[in-house]
Amino acid sequence: MWTADEVELGFLRVTKQYLPHLARLCLISTFLEDGIRMWFQWNEQRDYIEATWNCGYFLATCFVLLNLIGQLGGCVLVLSRNFVQYACFGLFGIIALQTVAYSILWDLKFLMRNLALGGGLLLLLAESRSEGKSMFAGVPSMGESSPKQYMQLGGRVLLVLMFMTLLHFDSSFFSIVQNMVGTALIILVAIGFKTKLAALTLVVWLLAINVYFNAFWTIPAYKPMHDFLKYDFFQTTSVIGGLLLVVALGPGGVSMDEKKKEW
Repeated sequence: MWTADEVELGFLRVTKQYLPHLARLCLISTFLEDGIRMWFQWNEQRDYIEATWNCGYFLATCFVLLNLIGQLGGCVLVLSRNFVQYACFGLFGIIALQTVAYSILWDLKFLMRNLALGGGLLLLLAESRSEGKSMFAGVPSMGESSPKQYMQLGGRVLLVLMFMTLLHFDSSFFSIVQNMVGTALIILVAIGFKTKLAALTLVVWLLAINVYFNAFWTIPAYKPMHDFLKYDFFQTTSVIGGLLLVVALGPGGVSMDEKKKEW
């Protein structure tokens, strides 16, 4: 009978070559989908922004154009591994812009999911930084954590916000078990204990929930629910990408897993 650690090591050994690539593709999927949607729903998006903010035709058009170019351009840069840090900063800006423009700031569920998406970008930004890169290059380390490690910590903490939106506060046995197991796993990821195994378990759990509850392909395209589920599906897929980065790269220096090596 295999132990949990043996399962984790076996999975990483088999997938180590392509897991980071799959993680990046999943992570940028919501930006890719939204950028394409801006192209095909150009008039609808422009009219919505113009009517909501009363900003005029020109500014509404600039908003849609910025979202289209910013998201598709950022995705191309991330996938090609060119100027990844600039792409991440640009995508951070897109998240902030959409949070304000679509009034997500006042919807706690969507705000937490946007923050979780930002956590995934933080992990991607951390991955793009070389280990030895520092503004104090050449200075001996004093045991302090690098900015990369703090990015990994922030990314892990923000990612778990996605799961807080999935908790169901009712008295059914299934919901109670799901909440207990889910809460335990997100705490493990946040503090960085058994991080890779906990993140991998969350990937499987979130993937199952995403396919079951956000099956937009079963809804006719002309119904509003189709676009809602499609948006939710790809945003969840991006959080899965962030968790896969945790599985591939580990929790970083600011974690219990790393501290255990010093004990």
